[in-house]
Amino acid sequence: MQLTIADLVTQIHDTHHPVSGWLLFRGAASGARRRTKDFWRYRVPKMLGYFERVLKQNGGKYSVGRSLTYVDLSLFQIVEGLRYAFPKRMKRFEKKVPLLVALHDGVAKTSAHQGLSGLETAHPVQPMGHLPYFKELDA
Repeated sequence: MQLTIADLVTQIHDTHHPVSGWLLFRGAASGARRRTKDFWRYRVPKMLGYFERVLKQNGGKYSVGRSLTYVDLSLFQIVEGLRYAFPKRMKRFEKKVPLLVALHDGVAKTSAHQGLSGLETAHPVQPMGHLPYFKELDA
């Protein structure tokens, strides 16, 4: 599952940098719009739908077993990052993945997550690394 999450992170990154990771968004805006449209039409339903099914098969609270795992922390970051980079699109889509949203909300309340985010050495949270919000991608 962690490899699937890594693949999804790459796909999210590529919505902003569809041609090259070295080319800034403004230099690839038309490609980014097209890539984002396809991402939300095909990849998000498939990928987030998969994790929704995994959660359902495991009883709904965690993705693996009966306690918080790195997979759950990674899924928290996926939801957090999509909400940050695509707030309108994500708000509409969240209705289709209620268990994933509940996992996100549960992880946000855990002492493990709060402890990680409170570390003095931790950098301020920037969801999805450095992907900013671009209004033209969040239709």
